[in-house]
Amino acid sequence: MPTLERHDDVFVLDLGDTENRFHPDWLAAVGAALDEVEGTDGSRALVTVATGKFFSNGLDLDWLGAHPDQHEEYVRDVHALLARVLALPVITVAALQGHTFAAGAMLSLAHDLRVMRADRGFWCLPEAAIDIPFTRGMSALIQARLVPQTAHEAMTTARRYGGGDALTAGIVDHAVPEDAVRSTAQQLAAAQVGKAGTTLATIKTRMYSPVLDLLRDRTDPRG
Repeated sequence: MPTLERHDDVFVLDLGDTENRFHPDWLAAVGAALDEVEGTDGSRALVTVATGKFFSNGLDLDWLGAHPDQHEEYVRDVHALLARVLALPVITVAALQGHTFAAGAMLSLAHDLRVMRADRGFWCLPEAAIDIPFTRGMSALIQARLVPQTAHEAMTTARRYGGGDALTAGIVDHAVPEDAVRSTAQQLAAAQVGKAGTTLATIKTRMYSPVLDLLRDRTDPRG
């Protein structure tokens, strides 16, 4: 399960060491960690990391298959996580040490900055290949955070981007060796701890207002 630690002014949220799929219990644990980050006063920033082969493989399709009556509420909860990270009143950095797929890739886009391992691992939006359409909120998030050419390619072809290709496409901000992913992310976050607060929250909220409106719309989450 996800865990939260603090190193000086940088919170480090570790998503786990499995595929880190968005099981409801996992979503609740991440939400509790974000409560602590958001509820802390003073200088701070957030780095989101994982351990092992995956950063996150996205939606928990096994759980969804076993709970078909809860699909809409589940999507609402996923949307709420993406919206919350996008508008968090601290600078956020995703440290992508492994595969980052589907909703896991969207979670990375909700962060302000991304650092990816250069030599192994893929960033991918596989929805076109697995026949799962993006929701309106997800589409808006991706298109707001990527340039149009990259968003179109990533969303329609399910291309798998390695670290170098992801850097060239503007998906990530840095592609570094495996042993430098986490430390680079923490350095980037540490340089921005003084930005935390209501002004940053207002800037993000106004910048991404149309995206946040869609992600927070609870009337038709899958539409």
